[in-house]
This record gives sequence, structure tokens and C-alpha cells, in this order.
Amino acid sequence: MKKINLVLLILVFLIPAFADQKRPSVNIEDLTWLEAEKTLKTYEVVLIALGARTKEHGPHLLLKNDFLMAEYLKDRVIDEVPVAVLPTLQYGYYPAFLEYPGSVSLKAETFKNVVFDICMSMNGYGIRKFYILNTGVSTLRPLQSAAEELKKKGVVLRYFNILEADKKIPSGYLKQEGGTHADEGETSMMLYISPESVDMGKAVKDYDARPNRRGLTRDPEGSGHYSPTGIWGDPTLATLEKGEIIVETTVKEIIKEIQDLIDLKIEQ
Repeated sequence: MKKINLVLLILVFLIPAFADQKRPSVNIEDLTWLEAEKTLKTYEVVLIALGARTKEHGPHLLLKNDFLMAEYLKDRVIDEVPVAVLPTLQYGYYPAFLEYPGSVSLKAETFKNVVFDICMSMNGYGIRKFYILNTGVSTLRPLQSAAEELKKKGVVLRYFNILEADKKIPSGYLKQEGGTHADEGETSMMLYISPESVDMGKAVKDYDARPNRRGLTRDPEGSGHYSPTGIWGDPTLATLEKGEIIVETTVKEIIKEIQDLIDLKIEQ
């Protein structure tokens, strides 16, 4: 009898915790304000995916490449951790690509303020923890600035750093000489995420190895990495199999970071 009571006692504590982990995420845009007022009180974290919808990715990937990636990763993650989800941000700070038509960039300060204002708006409804599912590199600095300003307001902002996540990939797995844009890694991810959006027949190696350069340029005499195609790396080495390893590693890392944020205790 005592054993039965002990089991029941354990279940009393475990079932609510398990149920919370399996509680579905919610898209805030699908609610009325009355529903949002009630629903937001039940979530610890608001998630905002960030992926450029107009940013060059060479001749073999679409301008909306980062948006497709952000949407995919968001959908994978919200199935695993309970979060309230805001619509994906489609513009950010991407100055490195402005020589390539179709690319759009906000100023760093503008982008930082957009993130800050979104978080402070939601903070007015009691949310104090935010996670940006970031798919860019140049966005890291303004996101850090936003996080520092929000911290002064008692708000926690964390964001995905794709450069840190790359360190989780087995050493030597990618074979290209170097690069970080529309390259072997990113193209492999898209072959796994959205193969119909990739034209491998147009993929070429385009890698300027000169050090201490910022951004890309179509001008051979420019100050950035010279890239007539908008690629920096070697996407011809990309495969779906490599993409699966990178994407699944990335998803696990994002889930871990969000769960850590959910578990974070903030002083009142």
C-alpha cells in the first residue's frame, strides 16, 4: 500500500511537469487580443524567428533563403518546446550584400531598435524572456546591443549564434577551403530544408581568401571579399547528407537554448 501511495505521489509531481513540456506552442497572430491577454500569461518565452527575405545568396539560392531557413527551424523548434511565437522578422542588418540587387539592409541602430521595441511591447503584457532564432551573422552585434539595453529594463533577450553552432559540427566535415555565405554548409542545409529552392547547376566556387576584409564586393578593387557571384565559399561541395547533419545539430542546439531560457529564474 505504501508503495502505491509513493507511486501516486511521484505521479502527482511528474505529470504536470511532463504536460507542460508537451504543451503546444501558440502563434500570437492567430489569437484575438482577449485570447492573447489570457494565453500570454501561460508562457515563459516569446520566440521571434529572424530571416532575411530579400538578401542575395549567389546564383543558386533564392533571395528569401534565410526566410525559408528561419521558418523551417522555427516550425521544428516549436514542436519541441512550449513558446509563444511572433511573426518572423524579414528585415535585419545585412550591409555586406548591398552591391547585389534585391538585397535590403536596415541600419544597425534601426534594427536594434526594432528588436528592442518589439520586446518592450510584449513586456507590457508580462513577458520578460525572449529568444531570437537568428539566421544571420552581421545581426549578432545589434542583437547584443539590444540585449544589453533590455537587461537594464529587467528583460532577458537571448539569440541563436550560428557561428557558435558551427563549432558543434564534426571537425573536417566540411571540405571547402573557407567561406560562410551561400557556401558548402549553407547550401547543404537548404538541400535538406528546401531542395526545390536550390539550383546546383548554378553553384560555383567563389572564395577570396585575402584576410581582414569585410563584406562582399563585385569590384575587384573593392575593400571587401571580391565575389562576382555573391558567394563566399564552395557550394559545389554541398550535399543533402551534410545538410541533415548540420540542420539536426542546429535544431538540437536551439531547443537546448530555449529550454534553458524557459528554466531561467528571474528575480522579481
